[in-house]
Amino acid sequence: MGTRVAVVTLFPEMVMAVARYGVAARAAERGLLELDCWNPRDYAPDRHRRVDDRPYGGGPGMVMMYEPVRAAITAARGAVGGASRTIHLSPQGRRVEQRDIRDLAQGPALVMLCGRYEGVDERVVETEVDEELSLGDYVLSGGELAAMVVIDAMTRLIPGALGHEDSAGADSFSNGLLDCPHFTRPETVAGRQVPEVLLSGDHGAVRRWRLKQALGRTWERRPDLLRGRALDPEERALLDEYVGERGAPAANPAAIGERSK
Repeated sequence: MGTRVAVVTLFPEMVMAVARYGVAARAAERGLLELDCWNPRDYAPDRHRRVDDRPYGGGPGMVMMYEPVRAAITAARGAVGGASRTIHLSPQGRRVEQRDIRDLAQGPALVMLCGRYEGVDERVVETEVDEELSLGDYVLSGGELAAMVVIDAMTRLIPGALGHEDSAGADSFSNGLLDCPHFTRPETVAGRQVPEVLLSGDHGAVRRWRLKQALGRTWERRPDLLRGRALDPEERALLDEYVGERGAPAANPAAIGERSK
């Protein structure tokens, strides 16, 4: 049985599109990913299939009602069977990181709740949601795009989903660093040459170059990822070499951390 994900959404066709392209599509075809959607409108109590109402206390917008959303979550949990985890995609949630994606991919079946309008009745969050996650400090029109991003990221970590078993391990953030630069044919483009080390056939030299580039790019672009990170002697030497090649002072050990010997 593959990784099971049930999404509670007013726009199921939108969410299901993630399983029609690329890695997620291949995973679904192989039975590695089982994705389905549950629409709160199907559980609305009135003939108009109403799922939202005006907020108590006044104000603009509408709020998704407790009962149809709760009923859709209950049905989704029943469909995935056994233990499951319910995630609410919300700008008020904790910002999701690669380690969270790894935990979700390795954990029990998932139920993802996608809010719309001004959000969902807070009592749904209080009684039905295990955790709230956010993509970042901005607001989308609904949780569907966030759910699709999380599903895609998770799928990359399902064994057998990628064409090469080592691909996910080389991604940015998989080891706490940004990825190194990549090149392919032709060797020269607009006067710019592929780094010679990548053409050398020396696998040890290639590994060290890639690690140096990953450390250097992280130092330049996301220094926050290096703060407090313990570097082994090889990593320290490679980072200092990268920094020195750019005429900058050596990286501050106190800001990055050094692995105890």
